[in-house]
Amino acid sequence: MKNISYLCGVFKTHQPTLNIVKRMKNLKVIAFVLSALVVFAGCGNMNNTTKGGMIGGAGGAALGTLAGVLIGKGAGGAAIGAAIGTAVGATAGVLIGKKMDKAKAAAAAVENAKVEEVTDQNGLKAVKITFDSGILFSSGSSTLSSDAQKSLQKFANDVLKVNSDMDCSIQGYTDNTGFKGSTAEQSAQKNQQLSLQRAQAVSTYLVNLGVPASQIKAIEGFGEANPVADNSTNEGRTQNRRVEVYIYASEAMINAANAGTLQ
Repeated sequence: MKNISYLCGVFKTHQPTLNIVKRMKNLKVIAFVLSALVVFAGCGNMNNTTKGGMIGGAGGAALGTLAGVLIGKGAGGAAIGAAIGTAVGATAGVLIGKKMDKAKAAAAAVENAKVEEVTDQNGLKAVKITFDSGILFSSGSSTLSSDAQKSLQKFANDVLKVNSDMDCSIQGYTDNTGFKGSTAEQSAQKNQQLSLQRAQAVSTYLVNLGVPASQIKAIEGFGEANPVADNSTNEGRTQNRRVEVYIYASEAMINAANAGTLQ
């Protein structure tokens, strides 16, 4: 009961979460989400694979809708994950969790790649890979460096091609450094364009390496938005100049996991 009272307080005080709940179509879905969260909150010592199963079994797509607001979005706010609209079983969550663990390990072996575990909008495990734009590109350029090409070759061959049933989204970002002779607004627009060009450059190179274009679901540039570090320092600006790649379960992968045929 304490957990339920706490969650009610969360819904009252956090408007983004409340808005999502308002969009749910019936009270049954709301109760489903609440019960899933209560169960999950009491499982603090589970490993990642087991968590994947718990999320899938307890909440399915309903829990994913809520998790999407909290975790399943890229830094720019774009939802990460296929909108499947069906529940994901516990066994399916475990199967997907195991496969994502392998993909994460393979991505971690790529030079210049920072790898993190995230959760997609279906409440399923996903992987975020961040490439420093200072390594990928020269200042003000969207032309990939030779080091970047080597890193992306390994990423394409060892991660994306091996996991063709995973979808991919690419997001580009810059720091807030202005352009000479431009106003702050003009510089922000130019940085947004540059971030998109860099994301597109990564996507184009991956496709040229043999990654199916259909596997890349989104290519976006967010410019100066959503910095991950302090733009007033050189170190912070370096961290903000980045390209983020998200890999997550496709609808086909989820369906195979639900059917017990995912390998």
